[in-house]
Amino acid sequence: MEQSSALEIVKNYHRAWTSGDVELAKSYVADAITCRAPGLDLEGKQAYRQFIAGFAPLLTSTAQIAEFAEGNRVALFYYPQTASTSSAVAGECFTVSDGQISDSVLVFDRMSYAPAEPR
Repeated sequence: MEQSSALEIVKNYHRAWTSGDVELAKSYVADAITCRAPGLDLEGKQAYRQFIAGFAPLLTSTAQIAEFAEGNRVALFYYPQTASTSSAVAGECFTVSDGQISDSVLVFDRMSYAPAEPR
């Protein structure tokens, strides 16, 4: 069986979670994944699953900006659009090891996704 490239693995993962299929997305993630995100550090597949499962239902769509891959490292830049924002950009840098995502560094503006203040 042909091994998928790191870019293919990350794109499949990203497509799954942004369409709301958290269980499929989880299948691309290593048991010992680490994730660094604004304000929190996640360790392990279950913590990571809870993190993406909490945000996936808020998505109304995503717009891809760019993707870059070099060896086992992949970077994605995209707009995760919600009822609160359609213009806040997110960037993720993934490391793929043994066919699964083993590390993620996620950068986004947390305040952009806060509920709008009443006027």
